[in-house]
Amino acid sequence: MVNFYKILFFNTLVMGTLIAISSYSWLSMWMGLEINLLSMIPLMKDSSNLYPSESALKYFITQALASSGLLFSIITTMNLNEFIPQNSNYLLMMMLNSALLTKAGAAPFHVWFPEVIEGLNWNNSLILLTWQKIAPMILLMYNSKMILFLSMIVVFSTVIGGVLGMNQISLRKIMSFSSINHMAWMIASMLNSQTIWTIYFAVYTIISVNIILIFKKFNIYWVSQLNLSMNKNKMMKFFFMMNFLSLGGIPPFLGFFPKWLTINNLVDNGLNLLSLILVISTLITLFFYLRLTFSTMVINSSESIIPQNNKLSFTVILLNFVSLMGLAACTLTLNFL
Repeated sequence: MVNFYKILFFNTLVMGTLIAISSYSWLSMWMGLEINLLSMIPLMKDSSNLYPSESALKYFITQALASSGLLFSIITTMNLNEFIPQNSNYLLMMMLNSALLTKAGAAPFHVWFPEVIEGLNWNNSLILLTWQKIAPMILLMYNSKMILFLSMIVVFSTVIGGVLGMNQISLRKIMSFSSINHMAWMIASMLNSQTIWTIYFAVYTIISVNIILIFKKFNIYWVSQLNLSMNKNKMMKFFFMMNFLSLGGIPPFLGFFPKWLTINNLVDNGLNLLSLILVISTLITLFFYLRLTFSTMVINSSESIIPQNNKLSFTVILLNFVSLMGLAACTLTLNFL
């Protein structure tokens, strides 16, 4: 049963994001971000969450701090523009970008992100991993010409997302550090092309929805639960493994397509070193993706002999088909056009 207040606050959550990305002034954008923030806090309240109050408080404090930095830089730029030296304007833009990156959860402003997501259920985790990144990243596009600053953020995010994800046993933290790594790719893709960012975000959202639907169906939150849970349904086990390979960017799957576009775009614009760092650090994330998939198909895993009635819904099968076969379908279609 869905509570009425959840429907209400989910609608205002969506409305806040739409206000922020469709505004003509920075103050209206800030207002949209605040509506979005205040709508997310009540959604975190759930009896099935582990630490809902702690997560909500951490989220609110971090986002309020980022909002205050954003508002300060906006007001200072608007009101005191004629009194500020030209080189100080760059610092204000850097402060504004840092506030937006904090809201999105990019490294090195990422510390709150795994801690908040650890106390949430899978529904709220999915909102935090996907929808909550839309508004800050679209606003970041308006200042995406700060190539040096954003390149440093890309390097931080891709290295931290890869290295810190290796020693995690919580699936929510693994997904959060994976998200930080993908944030680096998204920021790199938006440096020169908003279209590639849109494609990347759409593909990342599809794959994340698939993976989190599987976690939610089996109600698993820890790596140790994968062995028993996945053996109950062979097709779900196959989908699980293939989606993680797609998330890592292995070529036959849809997840490879946006990374291919991003690398091509970076090389065309002379950012060869940045693309090299992205590729190498993504191999680290691929390592712990493969570790997760191997843990579901080890030979000595126990399997119940009692038949399990775990039929997959049509929606899950369709989403997985789109995610896994999307690249092949697009390639074949374009070849015949």
